Amino acid sequence: MDAEPLVPRILCVPVSGAYGMGEYARSLAIARAVSARWPDAEIHFALSRGAPYAVDTPYPFTVLPASPTFHTPEVVALIRAFAPTLVLFDNAGRTAQLAAARAHGARVVFISARRRQRRKAFRLSWMRLLDEHWIAYPALVAGALGWSERLKLSLCGRPVVRFLDVILPPPDPSAAAAVLTRFGLAAGGFVVVVPGGGTGHPRALDAAQRFQAAALAVATAGTPTLFVGPGTSGAGLEPSALRQCRSLPQAELIELMRSSALVIANGGSTLLQAIACGRPTLAIPIADDQPARIERCVAAGVCVAAPLDARAIAARAASLIADAALRAALGRSAAALGLADGLEVAVRAIARLHDLKGAADIDRRAVVGVHPDA
Repeated sequence: MDAEPLVPRILCVPVSGAYGMGEYARSLAIARAVSARWPDAEIHFALSRGAPYAVDTPYPFTVLPASPTFHTPEVVALIRAFAPTLVLFDNAGRTAQLAAARAHGARVVFISARRRQRRKAFRLSWMRLLDEHWIAYPALVAGALGWSERLKLSLCGRPVVRFLDVILPPPDPSAAAAVLTRFGLAAGGFVVVVPGGGTGHPRALDAAQRFQAAALAVATAGTPTLFVGPGTSGAGLEPSALRQCRSLPQAELIELMRSSALVIANGGSTLLQAIACGRPTLAIPIADDQPARIERCVAAGVCVAAPLDARAIAARAASLIADAALRAALGRSAAALGLADGLEVAVRAIARLHDLKGAADIDRRAVVGVHPDA
């Protein structure tokens, strides 16, 4: 008699803290996709006490003194208490944490979003512990597997390696109409400025203020502009063309980007989301790993770049707003990339790991290194 498939009990362990929220946002999107596919799935998060978004997490969570990577005893204790069927480490984790997950019978998935973490995941000691290694960006941005990575996969026979490409909710026309009405915006006639969760990066503490100043300049020039991020208000002195909002649910932000004439974003996940929406995008680096990522996107003809300077951002935005042909070309190039739906890739992989319905439907193009039991 065949064993019954496991009901997913997923422990999400993203990097978390006072700066940035890209890993948390990605893990949360995957968690929601899992809940939508399997309503009886149980999901738990391990988060830093310093993460401002922790209190708003819609799933049960355990608070740690700092990012989970620095608190192995607590993470191991949580693994024992929660008894997950799968532990999802997003740019976080220590060898002892991965080993504890395996020792307690959990599948182990690691998401790398930076070169350093990718190298870590390709150490043989980690490869023996991982069931799957998901690379957070498409090969265009993250780089295809190198010869040494392929050699290690051949020698080790594991883990499965997938490129998530981009985490993007499906289009929702009714939600798009509602959010456009709420902000008084017309589809195709406005600019979205999103400094993103990476604002407050130690080397760019005033990034949000610079993005906001650029948004003010674009709106002052007459283009309806929505700034989504932390910042200060001018007490009613802003032009009527400027709308401001501290934060939005990801689904609403994505609908606004899909409807915009131009997206101004940093070089993190929002950049890839804007490109996947087929929108012309102006990218500004605010963290050490972002310049190279932006350069690859510029070389592919799917975005343009500007330095982290309000005047430079506003000037580059003005030239794009005036150049409809360039914006159209950027949009066509972006749409032509055919980026994979990272949420579907992740959910299907989780189905495979739990022997659930849909596991056989995994897009084989996303599988680079195949575990012997795949």
